[in-house]
Parts: sequence; structure tokens; C-alpha cells
Amino acid sequence: MAARINRDLCTGCGQCVDTCPVEAISLDDEGVAVVDAELCVDCDKCVDVCPVEAISLD
Repeated sequence: MAARINRDLCTGCGQCVDTCPVEAISLDDEGVAVVDAELCVDCDKCVDVCPVEAISLD
């Protein structure tokens, strides 16, 4: 299952974008991270770097 972003917690810092090895995460027009589920490989790296724990793998 792809990583999920809690939009209420995401601060748009971009650390997950920089960390994703397959470029599955980007920031939308509102500056909130979004995950392309088709590209996500469930590596968990984004979860580890998120400073506000806004990302989970469910």
C-alpha cells in the first residue's frame, strides 16, 4: 500500500520529496505533499524523515 499523507499535519517542508527514491512524492499547489500511489514502492523512507509524522504506510 502506498504512503499516505495527513494533509492536516503536513507542513510542506519537502523532506519527503527529497528523500523518495522513486520520485513518487511532490508538493501540490497548496504546498502539501501528495503521493503517486502507482510509483510508491513502500520503502518507508518518507515516514522516517517526516518531522511532523504526517506520513504513514497503512
